[in-house]
Amino acid sequence: MNNVTNKKRAVVSYERMSEELAKAFAEKYPKGYSDYFPDIQKYDKPDGTSFYAVTIEIPDAVYLVKVNVKTDDYDDVENWLNGTDDGGDESAEGEDTLPDNDIAQYGEGEGDE
Repeated sequence: MNNVTNKKRAVVSYERMSEELAKAFAEKYPKGYSDYFPDIQKYDKPDGTSFYAVTIEIPDAVYLVKVNVKTDDYDDVENWLNGTDDGGDESAEGEDTLPDNDIAQYGEGEGDE
C-alpha cells in the first residue's frame, strides 16, 4: 500500500484521458463503466457541487476519472448506487474505496477544470 501513497494523484474527465490511461480504463471496464455501477463513487467539491468518478491506477499514478451519470431523480440514483434500492439483490459488501478517501489530494488533470 505504500506504493500507492508515492504515486501522482489527479482528477481527469473521461473525455480527456491520456492514451495510457484510456488503455487502463478499457482493461478495467471492457464493456464501459455503466456495467460497473458499484465502482462509481460520488465526490463533493468544496463549492457544494459534486461529480461521479471511478478510480484507475496506472504504474506511476492514481486517477479519479470523472464520468457522466445522468440522473432523473437524485435520491433514487443514490439509493441504487448504495445498494439500498428496493429492486436490488446486491449488497454493498466489498465496496472499493479510494486508498485513503481524501479527495483533496487529487489535483486537477491537464485541461480539466
